[in-house]
Amino acid sequence: MQFDIIGFIMNPFVLMFTAIGTGLLFGKIKFGKFSFGSSGTLFTGLLIGWAVYGYAEKLLAQGESSYGYEAASKLMSNGVIHSYFLDASLIFFVAAVGLLAAKDMGAVLKKYGLKFIFLGFLITFVGASATFGAIALLDDANSYELSGVYVGALTSSPGLGAALETSSSHAAEVVNQYMTADESVKNTILSVIDPSGGLTSANTPSLNAEQMKAYVTNAQADVGVGYAISYPFGVIIVIFAVNFFSSIFRMDVEEEKRRYAAEMEEARGMVASKNLTTAPFHMIPFSITCALGYLLGSIQINLGPLGYFSLGATGGILIMGLLLGYIGTIGPLSFRMDPKILSIIREIGLVFFLCIVGLKYGFRALDSIMGSGLLLAVSAVVIGNIAMLVGFLVGRYIFKLNWVMLAGAICGGMTSTPGLGAAIDTLDSDDPAAGYGATYPFALLGMIIFTILLNKLPLV
Repeated sequence: MQFDIIGFIMNPFVLMFTAIGTGLLFGKIKFGKFSFGSSGTLFTGLLIGWAVYGYAEKLLAQGESSYGYEAASKLMSNGVIHSYFLDASLIFFVAAVGLLAAKDMGAVLKKYGLKFIFLGFLITFVGASATFGAIALLDDANSYELSGVYVGALTSSPGLGAALETSSSHAAEVVNQYMTADESVKNTILSVIDPSGGLTSANTPSLNAEQMKAYVTNAQADVGVGYAISYPFGVIIVIFAVNFFSSIFRMDVEEEKRRYAAEMEEARGMVASKNLTTAPFHMIPFSITCALGYLLGSIQINLGPLGYFSLGATGGILIMGLLLGYIGTIGPLSFRMDPKILSIIREIGLVFFLCIVGLKYGFRALDSIMGSGLLLAVSAVVIGNIAMLVGFLVGRYIFKLNWVMLAGAICGGMTSTPGLGAAIDTLDSDDPAAGYGATYPFALLGMIIFTILLNKLPLV
């Protein structure tokens, strides 16, 4: 009998279920009155991802003849866990959340709509402004890395796509103007081409085709590095915020829930009511929600000189879930389904999503704390916290929003699906999803616009 122990350890299913099991146990530990709940799977995923990635690197360094080389190579090629697992878990989570939160969507938009639009743009604008400040203050990080930090700190995959696309076109323009640039700009360009410092403006009066290509490639790589380092920290700070803001700002959560209920009762009287019965869960309407949402998220909207905007899978499926759930029934199909079953699907999707985020980014996140990425990690924490805090202060003290809606709006403004999961878990309610769904599209649009503008900044 043979048993491949290394192949077993590095199997994605073993990694995921181990991270989920240990994470949920960790999530039950009480720190005073606080516990991490489902978010615990993110932290065990980070630790396990860091350990298994580091072990795989050591096996690969031993050469192809070493035991475990094939398993390690497969794990590294998949980025620990294949992104399809991440996408599938996210789809299940946001579809269930959208359908669960849909019943009051009309009343939510009627009462809070313009406030959510403003918060969506405000949070992303403040984050971009903080990133611009970091670019001006930090000598050791370039604008490409920090644009990646910006979209990572605000956990935006569509923003990453915009950053990668814009960095490529911007980098091509920069290298074509190399010969007419001043000395400081030339040295900045050369530091991206050769981080070792071997190239200087004195020994490189012009760039050859290979160097130009290297600059464009490295610029995109810097965006990716900034995102990979900052993304897990962006997830963590939002989870901590929705768990601790109520204590820091001395909010009575139960009173906030009662206030939300009273406000929604008033708001329901302002819109036409829908008296729909709840149907048993059925996979057909759930699948239709996912498919139509994915289609909606794939539509590219031309913004002229700013390029294209799309909601992505997360935004498209969430909004479609809210829309179809609000409509309720279409012919024989009922989208108001058993909330108990939808809650189970939501929980399964969430714990898989959080643990996979941890597994995929664990090595980069923990290694950055101990290495050269520390500056980018700190930048991500500062940028994310400033953006989130300004959004909270405006929402709480100017717009006078209750914490149930504001928690969802902050997560939507940060485009943070894990944060939404933590808000739902902490408040023991799906109601924050309505605030998230109303804020998310405008935050996403703002994120893409500000990411493009950041990448078009001149080199300094």
